[in-house]
Amino acid sequence: MIQERLWQVLDPLWADPRVLSALFCGSASAIVLLKWLGRRRIQQKMEEARRTRDLALERMEKAARRFKQENPGTQTAHILSLTMVELAEKLKEGSLSPESVLYSYIGKALEVNQEVNCVIDFIHGCEDQLQKLKKQKEKGLLYGIPVSIKDHIDCKGHVSTGGMVKFLGQMKEEDSVIVQVLKSQGAIPFVKTNIPQTMINYDCSNLIFGQTLNPLNHQKTPGGSSGGEGALIAGGGSLLGIGSDVAGSIRLPSSFCGLCGLKPTGFRISKLGVISPIAGMSSVIGMLGPIARDVDSLALCMKALLCEEMFRLDPTVPPIPFDEEVYTSSKPLRIGYYEEDGYFQPSPSMKRAVQQTRKLLQEAGHTIVPFAPPKIDYMVDELFTRGIFSDGAAHMVDAFKGDIVDPNLKSQFNTYRLPALVKRILAIILKPIYPRIARDLSALCGVGSAKNLWDQHIAVAVYRTEFIAKWRKQKLDVILCPVLGPAFNHGYAGKLFAATSYTNLYNVLNFPAGVVPVSTVTRADEEELKHYRGHYKDPWDKRLKEAVEGAVGLPVAVQCVALPWQEELCLRFMKEVENLSRGMRRNA
Repeated sequence: MIQERLWQVLDPLWADPRVLSALFCGSASAIVLLKWLGRRRIQQKMEEARRTRDLALERMEKAARRFKQENPGTQTAHILSLTMVELAEKLKEGSLSPESVLYSYIGKALEVNQEVNCVIDFIHGCEDQLQKLKKQKEKGLLYGIPVSIKDHIDCKGHVSTGGMVKFLGQMKEEDSVIVQVLKSQGAIPFVKTNIPQTMINYDCSNLIFGQTLNPLNHQKTPGGSSGGEGALIAGGGSLLGIGSDVAGSIRLPSSFCGLCGLKPTGFRISKLGVISPIAGMSSVIGMLGPIARDVDSLALCMKALLCEEMFRLDPTVPPIPFDEEVYTSSKPLRIGYYEEDGYFQPSPSMKRAVQQTRKLLQEAGHTIVPFAPPKIDYMVDELFTRGIFSDGAAHMVDAFKGDIVDPNLKSQFNTYRLPALVKRILAIILKPIYPRIARDLSALCGVGSAKNLWDQHIAVAVYRTEFIAKWRKQKLDVILCPVLGPAFNHGYAGKLFAATSYTNLYNVLNFPAGVVPVSTVTRADEEELKHYRGHYKDPWDKRLKEAVEGAVGLPVAVQCVALPWQEELCLRFMKEVENLSRGMRRNA
């Protein structure tokens, strides 16, 4: 106990050479020794977390094996083949038991994890939750449905790591609001899934639990930061997952893994009980939302979440229940579309996906009109990047005190930690050669003062008003546009954070946006990629080309967008795209 207390006192010192120098009178050898000891302590914490994870997986495996031995006739393959809506119906009518469903998915999740390393904890309370369900008279909308939960969303008795050492050992005393609501609707949260270190990255790797692979192609990332969710669901180990999204972290794994995902309007779902290394940042709106295999599953999840229990537990959530009438409407839509944003040239398959989907929608009787998002360069640099790093990335850099930077994040981190003066000088030097990179470096300096932060918030509001005015002028219902893809090769996401322009736009605007897979990468797409040059012909364009190479057969998606608080309309549009694109996916 005394040794542990000593470590707690000394832990913050390892990361700060100035403190060490003061303590040991500038003795270089003493500082080196203490740095080594600090690094060793960090390694011990990570090893302890991995042992805890391994014990949880062993417990999970024993539970699955025990059920299998006691119930040899369970139709596991049949259970795993059902859609979430079909499964919910069979559970409600009693033709399938919650036990058979839960343990079937526990077994499958273990298989998928062995292949792609996506599960970081077993929520052992799921077995108690199962027993409670049996005693409940009323069956909720998600009765008996197993749900996977992204690492940083709190579950009672478990750690939310954020992929970072600083959060290890902090056992949560209660469930996050979203987990409480899921349980109240009969769902069974059963595993927590992997994320990239800090979550400000769309790969899926951290030094505690390692790299998660894309189950469709192990040379590719599943995306991030909800990458563990994407990998587990795409591999068949979960039906429904809860992720989060501040730049595309639900939509990018959905795109890379061939899934459906929804980023709702900010504050439509409670975010109470979620950790973040950039807590306090409010210029760009992050949100929790569902990831699943089809749009009906997303709709059922949203319908279940938008209930009285959510509104009671978090009174800051607007009490707006799910509007089933809007979701099931068949009224023709007026759809704006764009094939590229002008900041990053889309890959050939991204562009083709929008073109083919637009054509299918037009043939189905919808009105399609071109739409050009205003001032995208300004939005990415001044509203998104300068907004999310309005503190000059100070909180992000501080989060690494007493931690080791994951190799996949080093490119980002090394830029973030540069002094503001150095960033400004580099921006001036690079401006004539690489103007886009120069603007990014300038934006990473942050806003500089509280006054400037207020001005930045005003700029976001003005841009949102301008965007909505243009939307209204064209009398649009929804927008169809690209989403970044196909899945990246490992090691590129951390070097291309600005490539989230297609998704981060709707975090800045705070619009609901969802992703639907519509096709797969063809050999013709791959051939056309050889001629990809990009808009700026800078190192970022070169990297994007390299990142998406070798993706024949992998999913390609589109993004569907609606105005704030219109999740039901967004989902209805996604469902239309899903239905129309089925033939396209088969023929690709």
